[in-house]
Amino acid sequence: MTQTVDSTSPKFDPHHPPDPKLIDACVHCGFCLSTCPSYRILGKEMDSPRGRIYLMDAINEGEAPLSPTSVQHFDSCLGCLACVTTCPSGVQYDQLIAATRPQIERNHERGLGDRLFRQLIFSLFPYPDRLRLFLVPLAVYQWLGLPKLIRSSGLLQRLSPRLAAMESLLPAVTAQSFQDNLPDVVPAQGKQRYRVGMILGCVQRLFFSDVNEATARVLSANGCEVVIPKSQGCCAALPQHQGQTEQAQALARQMIDSFEGTHVDAIIINAAGCGHTLKEYDHILQDDPQYRDKAKAFVGKVKDVQEFLAGVGLTAKLSPLQAEPLIMVYQDACHLLHGQKISLQPRQLLRQIPGVTVRDPIDAALCCGSAGVYNMLQPEVADELGQQKVDNLLNTGATLIASSNPGCSLQIMKHLEKNGKAIASSNLQGVTVIHPIRLLDYSIRGVTLKD
Repeated sequence: MTQTVDSTSPKFDPHHPPDPKLIDACVHCGFCLSTCPSYRILGKEMDSPRGRIYLMDAINEGEAPLSPTSVQHFDSCLGCLACVTTCPSGVQYDQLIAATRPQIERNHERGLGDRLFRQLIFSLFPYPDRLRLFLVPLAVYQWLGLPKLIRSSGLLQRLSPRLAAMESLLPAVTAQSFQDNLPDVVPAQGKQRYRVGMILGCVQRLFFSDVNEATARVLSANGCEVVIPKSQGCCAALPQHQGQTEQAQALARQMIDSFEGTHVDAIIINAAGCGHTLKEYDHILQDDPQYRDKAKAFVGKVKDVQEFLAGVGLTAKLSPLQAEPLIMVYQDACHLLHGQKISLQPRQLLRQIPGVTVRDPIDAALCCGSAGVYNMLQPEVADELGQQKVDNLLNTGATLIASSNPGCSLQIMKHLEKNGKAIASSNLQGVTVIHPIRLLDYSIRGVTLKD
């Protein structure tokens, strides 16, 4: 006999709940289990894609409530989408978890501490101008050497593991963090082949501005006029991945508006997580009659920078990055590999640099634990995954890790530092993490890694 829960219990509302047709596509074969990072760490059926789909179905059917326990199982999902790649039945788990998270935010009352921490994240990280206000105190904090003291004392870890995780991931504030060196338009070098738009990102804009500058230079060197609208904001990845629907929709509209009338052939993004969300704008704005068609047109132009360059081909001459052969390992970002199905293109571009050998780690498709803000919301699981990832990367013998996502880079650097292997610059006396587009930029400009 089927058991039903009290009608007053929290449940999914009628606005886009997980689609029963998509749920029914799951035959519970278990192929997803070995590729699911949360299941590999936690070892519980309900913390696997198959278990979560069972739970979605039970809540849909009124056989289970949207309770703190069920929410915990959904929260443990990194959203890495490895299960989508693995599933032999083509289950669209990405759509199912994307439908579930807004339901949780609308219909489940989180604890006060959880609400406040999430509010901090979503009120700060998607807004570069707000983040910029914290640069000076953050720079002073780092200049005084307080991070080492805070981390060695363990006090913050005891008070709040989440705040400790956030603190441990803080990127270094440099002089570049305070600068905005990119003009509205970067002209093409030589004959213009394309006119492209470029998205700056949020954390990328402030803490990885060198990646943005390298992206503009590489595109320009390969015959692209680069348009950079200064009215652009956040891509909406962080709120979208955590079910903050209204915020995500507002940010998506702003992004679409900023590129309206630019007449670009493609819209280029150099951060994997951002790119995946940008390519979902048609889904995010599916209920908006004013932006639905605009979103579809926008999505049709979005390209990851490596996807774009591999497609149009490099025309700029590439030089060696150092005198001796260089062994590097490419780190697959989940939302590039599983979300956008981009894996070969970065490797193809890197291998065009003279003297470069690109190696692949074991478990290359397994998430590093960053997953947007997952490493701050679920630090224990994220730390285990981060350590596994770094161990696998180091075991390749590479001295350089090429990473296409700022979140992945910060996560990997954190665990390299724990291992005593990290270095801040590319002098190759240890192991460094660098975006592939910066390596292409160095190669085009004839800059060696020891310069």
